[in-house]
Amino acid sequence: MGTRTTESEGSLAADDGTTVASGSTGTGLDSNVAGALSYLLGIVTGVVFFVVEPDDEFVRFHAAQSIATFGVLFAVYVVLSVIGTMVSVAFLTGGGAGFFVGSMLSLLLGLVWLVLGLASLGLWLYLLFSAYQGRTVRVPVAAGIADRLV
Repeated sequence: MGTRTTESEGSLAADDGTTVASGSTGTGLDSNVAGALSYLLGIVTGVVFFVVEPDDEFVRFHAAQSIATFGVLFAVYVVLSVIGTMVSVAFLTGGGAGFFVGSMLSLLLGLVWLVLGLASLGLWLYLLFSAYQGRTVRVPVAAGIADRLV
């Protein structure tokens, strides 16, 4: 999926037909730049661009999707941390078989944390660069939430 620029219209269009105006937004930035920046610091820049940009649908969608995506990921990280703490307290304080089970569960949680972290990094980069190219990528659960926010 590439992006083409139409000089006569002065806009960017994604291959799926989504058109993004290349004019400046309320922030003085191009829509694609503001959309990409809404992913830069996750929830923080998502909220900033969602509040600051009341008119541009492209920027508001990406800001709302940033809030939803990274809000859900934050909640998942918190849940993993709580589970890890409970496993540590429950199994690692004793000795024998409980210690072994706790160690294996902690190792498994650590691997889940690592995979989720790498997947989050890849998703973040993909969303950031896609928005910069003027494309609207819809993250399955977050896009539905973003549609309701916009």
